[in-house]
Parts: sequence; C-alpha cells; structure tokens
Amino acid sequence: MSDLTPTPDSPGLHVAKPSPYAPATGSYVCGGCDAAATAHGDSAVQGLVQDYTDQHGPAHAREGQR
Repeated sequence: MSDLTPTPDSPGLHVAKPSPYAPATGSYVCGGCDAAATAHGDSAVQGLVQDYTDQHGPAHAREGQR
C-alpha cells in the first residue's frame, strides 16, 4: 500500500484507526492555503476533521463557487 499522508504536492485529509483499541491519527494539508495539521487520539482527530471541513479543503471549494 502506498503512503497516503497528505503533502503540498498531494493535499487532502488522511485519518487512520488500525483497530478499535488503537487511537486514531490524522493529518491534512490544504491545497487552497497550504495549512497543515496533525492529530493523535480519537477526539483530537474528530476536531481535526471538523477544522479541515469548515476552514480548509471543502471550504475553499465552496468559496470558489460564490
């Protein structure tokens, strides 16, 4: 399997939770503004996903549609 970690050349959001007993990990790189963040732990990753959705990737696409 290839490395799915987002980079400036391949921006996006990646979340992993290898088992129900392991903490989730997540990272993103925004293609619209080059912001980047990482999180470790289920609740922290939930916050990371919410931030990405509200402020970065999809938000930049919505701004372009206005």
